[in-house]
Amino acid sequence: MAPRNGNIHPMLSALPPSRMRRGKIVSAQDAVRAVRDGDTVATGGFVSIGVPEEILIKIEEYYLATGKPRNLTLVYAAGQGDGRERGLNHFGHEGLVKRVIGGHWGLAPKLGKLAIENKIEAYNLPQGVISHMFRDIAAHKPRTLTTNGMWTYVDPRFGGGKINEITHEDLVEMVSFDGTDYLAYKTFPINVAILRGTTADTDGNVTMEKEALTQEVLSIAMAAKNSGGFVIVQVERIADRGSLDARQVKIPGILVDCVVLSRPENHWQTFDVQYNPYYSGEIRVPMDSLPVMDTCARKIIARRAAFELKGNSVINLGIGMPEGISSVAHEEKILEYITLTAEPGIIGGLPAGGLSFGAAANADCIIDQPYQFDFYGGGGLDCCFLGLAQADAQGNLNVSRFGSRLAGAGGFIDISQNARKVVFMGTFTTDGLKVSVKDGLLKIRSEGTRKKFLQDVEHVTFSGHYAVMSGQPVSYITERCVFSLTRDGMELVEVAPGVDLKQDILAHMEFIPVMKKPPRLMDPRIFREGPMNLREDIFGLSLRERLTFDPDEKLFFVNFEGYKIRTKEDIRTVEEMVSKILSPLRKKTYTIVNYDNFDILPELVDEYTDMVKRLVDRFYTGVTRYTTNTFLRLKLGDALKERKLAPHIYETRQEARRALDHGGMTPP
Repeated sequence: MAPRNGNIHPMLSALPPSRMRRGKIVSAQDAVRAVRDGDTVATGGFVSIGVPEEILIKIEEYYLATGKPRNLTLVYAAGQGDGRERGLNHFGHEGLVKRVIGGHWGLAPKLGKLAIENKIEAYNLPQGVISHMFRDIAAHKPRTLTTNGMWTYVDPRFGGGKINEITHEDLVEMVSFDGTDYLAYKTFPINVAILRGTTADTDGNVTMEKEALTQEVLSIAMAAKNSGGFVIVQVERIADRGSLDARQVKIPGILVDCVVLSRPENHWQTFDVQYNPYYSGEIRVPMDSLPVMDTCARKIIARRAAFELKGNSVINLGIGMPEGISSVAHEEKILEYITLTAEPGIIGGLPAGGLSFGAAANADCIIDQPYQFDFYGGGGLDCCFLGLAQADAQGNLNVSRFGSRLAGAGGFIDISQNARKVVFMGTFTTDGLKVSVKDGLLKIRSEGTRKKFLQDVEHVTFSGHYAVMSGQPVSYITERCVFSLTRDGMELVEVAPGVDLKQDILAHMEFIPVMKKPPRLMDPRIFREGPMNLREDIFGLSLRERLTFDPDEKLFFVNFEGYKIRTKEDIRTVEEMVSKILSPLRKKTYTIVNYDNFDILPELVDEYTDMVKRLVDRFYTGVTRYTTNTFLRLKLGDALKERKLAPHIYETRQEARRALDHGGMTPP
């Protein structure tokens, strides 16, 4: 892994003058000759997004034709491939690689096979840790320091992330600072970076305007360049020198040694779609056009999991089963009240699934992957929803290894250990499970042949022990029951209607769960057709709970903090509920309204204030209002003034209360 001397590829210096005028643009065949025997190669990509397929194909072809390069060390953060032939599967030849350090293995089964058969040294480290390692390598830091991986198979006390018997070098150490234990991941030089962008100029400046993600391309390029290494970037088009918008350049030319113009068939936006303008943010998809999920085990699980959502929260959705939450949130019309994210850098919008996982339609922002993991690691996630493959009596979870099948953790460890709340989602059994719903009851039509709730999991990807020590709330949601992690182990807390506790649950587990009291029924709305009306649930207060009358003070309090008015029906519902509470009083009352974080669509302001005037005329002796939102005070104030209602809205509850006490409320 020795650093290189100089940044000029020898082939570039040997090019004739006619080629030199094209700057750093070279063929893929020429570019791969920069990779030498024994090099440490880092690749960028996430699932099938941003994978430099053209260059990977040429490395494979060059090796099969010449036997070079040999004994490479391959390093990558996110899994890259289609589960068959593409992506990092091109490295799946004995002799081409000697060692692999990766975050996820499942999409590159050819590499996984070499690892399982002890033909290469192999490590599976957390995806977020590796993405941060690239930055630390660029800065010449000797270790990446974090708690991510504690008490899992990555912890050096439990294997240090090694996958097989021939892997001996310790890349993870335990250290302690100020009485707290950390894991220290060893860094190392990067000799070659293989990356991808959209457009490059002849100086090597690269933009990513048509890519669905920016990932960690800048960090990897810096890591290679500051290691004395070589940077190759695949693009789909070439621009003249100086013609790119400097603000759009994601990889500066000073870091790039050569640029490869890809064939179109090897530069799809994802392995699933050639180009989707929704994913690159060029246009936004109409949300009403999205389909509703059919009733199945996956939807039942997603519907129950959706009850764990809270308004104005930041969420991470894992691949597979958790993807169903976005569909349920759309059907329930609550998607706008939460922010969905994905670990490669998506914030907001609707995450994509399948081979396009990692992309999103209508994203609010796309940031580099290392920064997303900074946000996650610092506790930015209110809740994460992740897949459930195996769980055991201690609350441990395994999603990374199953016998001879190597999946890898990906970002699972980084996300699950740092979210404020964790929800695991999966069917209760697997391989052949079929369920149906009739008359609000769940029926197990065909039981799965493989148990998922075991006495001990094969691989600890999530540590129940560490979660309990950290005080982290953890739930395990299936189509027929729900568990909660306690100090005593897995507690069975909910059972689906129609399910028999002994026959359908306990008989298909390898351990007896904690049952401090009889489990309650899962919410019956989950098993009925049509929306569940979750909007009030996710804010924790129903509209009725927001409206309170104090008979001693003869005061009516309206708590609209965080409340949203999105339809005319919302306005009618408010009027009906206020009328229902105040009509029996048969006399008018004083009222205070809290408008903090209240949100109303501009086109509904007039109809809303018309409704307010009717309530004032019927029920209010006087009313004071308050909000810290200056814009809302002006917007509502103007509308109230037009209806000859006093427009003043106070800034704080204290001011509104003082005005009430001193007779300064709005007159009827």
